[in-house]
Amino acid sequence: MKRSDLPNILTVFRFLLVPPVVYYMLNHEFGPALVLFAVAGFSDALDGFLARRYHWTSRMGALMDPLADKLLMVSSFLALGWLGLLPYWLVGLVILRDLVIVTGAIIYNARIELVEADPSIVSKLNTLAQILLVLSVMFSRAIQELPAFWIDALIYSVLITIVWSGLGYVWTWGRRAWQRSGH
Repeated sequence: MKRSDLPNILTVFRFLLVPPVVYYMLNHEFGPALVLFAVAGFSDALDGFLARRYHWTSRMGALMDPLADKLLMVSSFLALGWLGLLPYWLVGLVILRDLVIVTGAIIYNARIELVEADPSIVSKLNTLAQILLVLSVMFSRAIQELPAFWIDALIYSVLITIVWSGLGYVWTWGRRAWQRSGH
């Protein structure tokens, strides 16, 4: 093992955190779930920092890192939706957006050219809103109940950024595919 493997090891660690986070949520043990979710977030920030700062990047890491993030977020949304703490329609939209993006990337990669992941600013805002929503719901259950308007504001922030970023990806990559295919 080399030091340059550390970002990928942290990513694997995040994959391993998903089952206990979901387990604790589904058992209404939001304190441990909140701590593990925060640890996963810290490990994501740390592996990103190390990869950029020391150029410890790899194609595998570039694929695994967003997958670990998506698995954690989608699993968290599913668990919170299952418990009735997030609206089903929002959980469905989170999953639908990710499916559209992943399906589009696979098709583009297979038919046009290699996809280089380049998240838009709106997509990053969506990720931030999703993280804040999950953290807020867990915090509200584990430590101190937050005002309903705070949770509602985050729900609608996630909704707006899902629609905005999803349409943005479809427009950008659809146009790029059209141009690259000779039309």
